[in-house]
Amino acid sequence: MEQVEATGSQQNPLIQPVVEPFQRFVHAESSGGVLLLAATLAALVWANSPWADSYHELWQLPVSLVVGSHALTETLLEWINDGLMAMFFFVIGLEIKREVLVGELSSPRQALLPLAAALGGTIVPASLYAAVNSGGPGAPGWGVPMATDIAFALGVLALLGKRIPLALKVFLTALAIGDDLMAVIVIALFYTSTISWMNVGIGLVFLLLLIGANVAGVRHPLVYSILGIGGLWLAFLLSGIHATIAGVLAAMTIPARTRLSGREFLAKGKALLERFAEVTSPDTPPLANRERQQVTQHLEVALKHVETPLQRLERVLHPWVTVVVMPVFALANAGVALDRDLTAALGNPVVIGIMLGLLIGKPVGIVGATWLAVRSGAAQVPEGVSWRQLLGVGCVAGIGFTMSLFIAGLAFEQAELLRSAKMGILFASTMAGTLGWSILRGVRPVATRE
Repeated sequence: MEQVEATGSQQNPLIQPVVEPFQRFVHAESSGGVLLLAATLAALVWANSPWADSYHELWQLPVSLVVGSHALTETLLEWINDGLMAMFFFVIGLEIKREVLVGELSSPRQALLPLAAALGGTIVPASLYAAVNSGGPGAPGWGVPMATDIAFALGVLALLGKRIPLALKVFLTALAIGDDLMAVIVIALFYTSTISWMNVGIGLVFLLLLIGANVAGVRHPLVYSILGIGGLWLAFLLSGIHATIAGVLAAMTIPARTRLSGREFLAKGKALLERFAEVTSPDTPPLANRERQQVTQHLEVALKHVETPLQRLERVLHPWVTVVVMPVFALANAGVALDRDLTAALGNPVVIGIMLGLLIGKPVGIVGATWLAVRSGAAQVPEGVSWRQLLGVGCVAGIGFTMSLFIAGLAFEQAELLRSAKMGILFASTMAGTLGWSILRGVRPVATRE
């Protein structure tokens, strides 16, 4: 009997050496940036290879969702941008809600500095782009240089290791979340097609049902999945308002309260662990010990009740967004042919506007707004962070990539304009990351300062 128990306990270590490195990679700050970079390079190589036609044909492949006599048909690229990216925006919504409730945006004084930086880092780039493209065919793309790719940005900071103080990473994360919030607002207000108000009304009904489920204390993710995907997302997809906005709205309805308080969990957990010790016997194998199974199930329920659904969903979905959603999006959207005259391409107003916005507008807007907030006495620079580091972070924030590509796809219907926008995003993001890394690399580690 003891051999059965021992054998069961030894199964996990056999797989751990294989699983643990992958788990560490998925949860590392830099993993999203590494996978995004790999997917981007793969897309560029594929789109500029002899098999370039197959790249474009794949993403234009029509895919239908059929339910009875009803069919919803979109290209594979549209399913990725409208459907898969809704999960990306859902996780962004969860992050925004968490930060507003308990994070860096939870109090006016805490939120002021990153929100001011985010505001400056969106207004100045958009203004520079608009100044170059006003009245031209590229005018709708003013929202493209507003965004910051948090995965790439944190990946750059992770490469610098202990040179980067935790306070600077927290500032960049809060800044990027504020940046994402503004990008969501811009998408909702300015990048929508003809609106079907009937479907908007249906979507609002499902949104009210989601809110009602939260108020009623419903915590099972299946309920929110059915109402959010089967109702809210589908209604927004058919309404003309971009479907990814449904992901953010659904995230705001996810409960952020625990069913058990910390004190209650400690008391219940202690009692269950004591009972677990009582019913565990070396003479009874785990598979035959029903009482032990019941105690384990009660412990599992208690663990779920002491964690908020918001935390649990963010923890479960974040690796999927990092490992699957964002790399697939990059693979489908980053492929741009580079076989033409690059010098002529760099003279395109769309490319110039994006590069000015991301390379100059971002650091000037972020550092300028931060300086104004500190100068006015409304906020202060995070402890252990220098102005040179803030400048470096401002440059790193010029890595627009994921959200910039997404907005570019909404802004430009003409293939040539979209191609120019993608080139501008790729060039500017690469230069911004390199410049930010160079600036931050030259700053002495905080630990060595007096």
